[in-house]
Amino acid sequence: MITLPRTDRRKLILGTGALALSTLLPARLLAEIDTSDLSDITRGITPISTAEREGRIERARQLMRDHQIDAILIEPGASMVYFTGVEWWRSERLTAALLFQKGDAVIVTPFFEEPSVHETLAIPAQIRVWQEDEDPIALIAGALKERGLTHGTVGIEETVRFFASDGLGKLAPGITRVSANPVVRGCRMIKTPAEIALMTKATEVTIAAYRWVLPRIREGMGPHEIGALMNAATVKLGGKPEFALVLLGEAAAYPHGSHQPQRVREGEVVLMDCGCTVQGYQSDISRTFVPGKAPPEVRRVWETVHEGQQVAFRTARLGLPAGQIDDAVRAYYEKQGFGPRYRLPGLSHRTGHGIGLDGHEPVNLVHNEATPLAPGMCFSNEPGLYLPGKFGVRLEDCFHMTESGPAWFSTPPLSLEQPV
Repeated sequence: MITLPRTDRRKLILGTGALALSTLLPARLLAEIDTSDLSDITRGITPISTAEREGRIERARQLMRDHQIDAILIEPGASMVYFTGVEWWRSERLTAALLFQKGDAVIVTPFFEEPSVHETLAIPAQIRVWQEDEDPIALIAGALKERGLTHGTVGIEETVRFFASDGLGKLAPGITRVSANPVVRGCRMIKTPAEIALMTKATEVTIAAYRWVLPRIREGMGPHEIGALMNAATVKLGGKPEFALVLLGEAAAYPHGSHQPQRVREGEVVLMDCGCTVQGYQSDISRTFVPGKAPPEVRRVWETVHEGQQVAFRTARLGLPAGQIDDAVRAYYEKQGFGPRYRLPGLSHRTGHGIGLDGHEPVNLVHNEATPLAPGMCFSNEPGLYLPGKFGVRLEDCFHMTESGPAWFSTPPLSLEQPV
């Protein structure tokens, strides 16, 4: 039990450690968070190698052949990083990549951006530039024409914006545009050992940050202050903060929070959902605990969610349709009086999502998802329970599929009193 000694409300006991509580920290102290007792734990990690990225291109080419796709069009984002290494952003000025079934890739980018784009390019590729008064989509159409694909089939990556896909259709009317999902998902859903290692390190950073932050949470703190501590610790530990969602009291009943004022209070739920990236690969971990004595109802719900995670983990096996994990968790929750299905009080969202370079990737652990589980797939496991008007509990740990079944990235907490 996390208890507040009656004789001294400035201290909160967490297991065998101490979690200090006092009045709200002044903003000036939060702006100068002392992380001198932390150090970078990501030193020595191995980035994705050139050989691995070349292997991704070859895998994509094989999938293109299998699905009769001549090229795929990608905009900046995780898929561009995955295949080309190019770390860029989206704006009204189009930067895009064409990956071909045969031959080197083509990168299209504004003339004045070419040196910057080239800095992170990690595969053999032609960079073709356009000036401010030119149409970049004409360069894409031209590259396809040069490869003899005026009547070819181009896969459009699922996040490519409409103007790019539509513009290609107008400038190259003989091109057949199809979904690139069989290629992009076919590659990205299956993580390699190198990717698993980076996700493991990101997880270690987030867990270490949790262990540093929890003893520093003080009564009266708000979500932004706790989030600032989490982000400061993450940076010092070598990760890049991705999100630090903190839900206090009733706000925890709403999975992504509330705009109502929130403060840490004894006997009320603290729900934290935090993640970071290491070399672009993500972690995603949620913890729920209670300062002071946990009310019996909170304890019952916490223990139910804890078992829900185990139900999901035990259900996961190679070849199983991913949606059946969600079905198994809901069947258990319904026996405990929650739901049915997505109704509240209960589990109003999917049991989990894919994770990798994106925090949310295909496929999801959700009812009716038929994709079979395969080695290298990575998922969050977060079957929270939410009681509107009261509180919510979410425990989240990610796992990956191996040849012998699921393996945790982070181990679920032992008890309500030991959140990390």
